Amino acid sequence: MTTIEQFKQFLQEDEKSPATIEKYLRDIRYFMQYMGDKVPVKQDILNYKKHLGEQYAVRSANSMIASLNSYLRFAGRHHLCVKQYKIQQEAYCPAQKELTKEEYFRLVRAAERQQNRRLSLIVQTICATGIRVSELSAITVEAVKKGEAMVSCKGKIRKIFLVRELRDKLKQYIARQGIQTGMIFTTRNGKPISRSNIWREMKHLCKQAGVAPEKVFPHNLRHLFARTFYGIEKDIAKLADILGHSNINTTRIYIMTTGYEHQKRMENLRLLL
Repeated sequence: MTTIEQFKQFLQEDEKSPATIEKYLRDIRYFMQYMGDKVPVKQDILNYKKHLGEQYAVRSANSMIASLNSYLRFAGRHHLCVKQYKIQQEAYCPAQKELTKEEYFRLVRAAERQQNRRLSLIVQTICATGIRVSELSAITVEAVKKGEAMVSCKGKIRKIFLVRELRDKLKQYIARQGIQTGMIFTTRNGKPISRSNIWREMKHLCKQAGVAPEKVFPHNLRHLFARTFYGIEKDIAKLADILGHSNINTTRIYIMTTGYEHQKRMENLRLLL
């Protein structure tokens, strides 16, 4: 068994999600390709860190550094680990990346016009519950009947409530598709729909919906849920529980807005003569 295969087994035993394991291994293979046959020393790792900083956005570079540090610690080479890049906490998210509620509705209507009922319901289910794409498999016939789904992710189990209107939509879809039990959103082979397939189908809606493609990806629906919930409830701790976040600072990222509302409030202060 190679070292990378042993690392994969270690991650599996540590109960990392399949998506996380895939990401870690992809990052490690990239590092190995960068190093070639050379046995790395500390300076090589520092050079690699600089390389990542030049080739990727800071958050992406830090994510790849985290994967590498995890691998180095696993291999007993703690002394080679390097620090991540420091990031200045952003107060607002770029306007070109924030999906608005109106744009979301236009995407759903576009899916309906394309007679892609499955995609329409996937988009609405994610946005109405705040679940991750990887958690869609928890939306089952049984969950719809019960009105709640049990989601397991990153070693934690949490309960997701399905509101009545969403349950009604899902019940109609279940009846039309003749689904008797188990997962609702599957491929023809009965497997969970992959993130890449959902992303690709959503991109096909952009032109007809009149929404910029850079705003359209599954995870942005989760962000829209978070901003909408927080806008009504103003309870970030409860939102963190619903989203399944261990760190409330992660939740803060989800509720960032473009800053337009803050700008208007500052203008309304009228502190200039």
